[in-house]
Amino acid sequence: QVQLVESGGGLVQAGGSLRLSCAASGRILSFKTMAWSRQGSGKQRELVANIISGGRTNYADSVKGRFTMSRNYAKNTLYLQMNNLDPEDTAVYYCNVVVATATGIRYYWGQGTQVTVSS
Repeated sequence: QVQLVESGGGLVQAGGSLRLSCAASGRILSFKTMAWSRQGSGKQRELVANIISGGRTNYADSVKGRFTMSRNYAKNTLYLQMNNLDPEDTAVYYCNVVVATATGIRYYWGQGTQVTVSS
């Protein structure tokens, strides 16, 4: 079983910054895909950023130049640095991964962390 624990959300004023973390634990052989998604109130979940193993990081147009996804390989932790935040960024942010485990390829979601940007 793999667990994802997100942290770092909170309330910030427009123009401010937050860094989200997603710590993965469990019997992970390798990461295939890592991503951050978000879902605002009354909105559909949308992909914010993702990276496929060995590939480049991709960002939604709405966050390009403001958000940066990175990873600490030693700690199996995924980060999302969010700068110049806008009230439109208010949402629950989720990390999700596709990993190889001893029982095959599995897909996991974190529990989500709330980000609220005030104007």
